[in-house]
Amino acid sequence: MANLTDCIEEYLKKLLALSSERYVEVQRRQLAKKFACVPSQINYVLERRFSPDRGYLVESRRGGGGWIRIFRIETSHARPWREVIESLNGREFEPSRIRQLLKRMYEEKIISRRESSLLETVIKDRIYEEKGLSKNKARELQHELLSEALEELLKVNY
Repeated sequence: MANLTDCIEEYLKKLLALSSERYVEVQRRQLAKKFACVPSQINYVLERRFSPDRGYLVESRRGGGGWIRIFRIETSHARPWREVIESLNGREFEPSRIRQLLKRMYEEKIISRRESSLLETVIKDRIYEEKGLSKNKARELQHELLSEALEELLKVNY
């Protein structure tokens, strides 16, 4: 018999497959109730089984009326997006590496010229220097803004 984690994963994947949208929206509390488990078990499944490297993006809002949205990234486009996301979450944030990845994503027609230009604006050092931010603080803010922007692009396009 499959374990609880496998059952929750399978259920969510079925919901995604049946959805006419590009995502599925569920409530953590209702899922926990359905599977007779604690909400942290749902969090575990989302973190381990629905990560960007597995081709998913998860957005959530906590609280009484909170929800979880799970987006499936098209597999043909998942590799370049994963590289960008991994480069953001991995080593030190380097705008030059991000520019190269954005260029490649544009060349592979994963993002438009306009989207590439907008994302490059986020990593321009001049903007942060004019505001008097230290290099470390600027990199931290660039990282956060670019991560959020990429997630929004993934949700809209895939």
